[in-house]
Amino acid sequence: MTIDPRYDASAGTPDERRVLHEQNRLSWNEATKAHNSHKANQAAFFRAGGHKLFPVETELLGDLRDKSVVHVQCNAGQDTLSIKQLGAERVTGVDISDEAIDFARKLSADSGVPATFHRADIYEWLAEAAKGNERWDVVFCSYGAVIWLSDLASWAKGIAAVLKPRGRFVTVEFHPIEMMFEVDYSHKYAYSTHGKPLTWSDGIEDYVARSGPNNVPSGWLDGVQDFKNPQAAHEFHWGTAEIITSLLDAGLTLEHFHEYDYVTHKVYDEMREVAPRKWELREGVPSFPLMYSIAARKP
Repeated sequence: MTIDPRYDASAGTPDERRVLHEQNRLSWNEATKAHNSHKANQAAFFRAGGHKLFPVETELLGDLRDKSVVHVQCNAGQDTLSIKQLGAERVTGVDISDEAIDFARKLSADSGVPATFHRADIYEWLAEAAKGNERWDVVFCSYGAVIWLSDLASWAKGIAAVLKPRGRFVTVEFHPIEMMFEVDYSHKYAYSTHGKPLTWSDGIEDYVARSGPNNVPSGWLDGVQDFKNPQAAHEFHWGTAEIITSLLDAGLTLEHFHEYDYVTHKVYDEMREVAPRKWELREGVPSFPLMYSIAARKP
């Protein structure tokens, strides 16, 4: 399949996109409660110096000492605090979900790991941040962040605007090929929707429950059972060419792109856990990319 990266990546007018983002905020508010219900002793985990980033992320982020990092679409802040634990001087998290940001602020206070959190639509926050004087050494996002972006061009330009000169953008993400398949490996979805929304009436699922105890390093609780999200959600699937081209068009220089035949979260019903928090396709399924990583630098 060939994807034309010059495709007009839009889900409508800014006002129309904002309506979709607002619905996603409601769906994330519900899902975040279920996700955190399974995670025990999170404040104690961070107080003891723990972090929950995967090796692929820590290697790509590199030495963070004396660095400022903004974690966009940070969810409930666990990875943001993990970045601080890795030695970053100053860490900021941004997410659209009220529930997620309220949780992140409390977790930061209870754990004693300092971070600043903003509740905002990522597009609105990037636009406001670009007007100010604060700039960051690293902009980071990961795992299921890109599919909530309705406009790649504005997102990439916003990231470039808030980076310091020689600053880096880093992401580790689920591969769009992986997202073409249902949990039973049946091929159901397009490689890219080119910015058009894919609507899920049953909203954001409890993916923490799907991955199970091995993906919760702070400790496992049974928590919410058989979660049903009452709020619909809108996803925007993008091909890797579209993502990379948006960053290049924003003036960033690509330094790293890699694809992985394993994934750090259980995404299909039948998978092989070959190591803690490392899943491969079931026996008999031909290999295809499950994750990718990108690093790009501002000149």
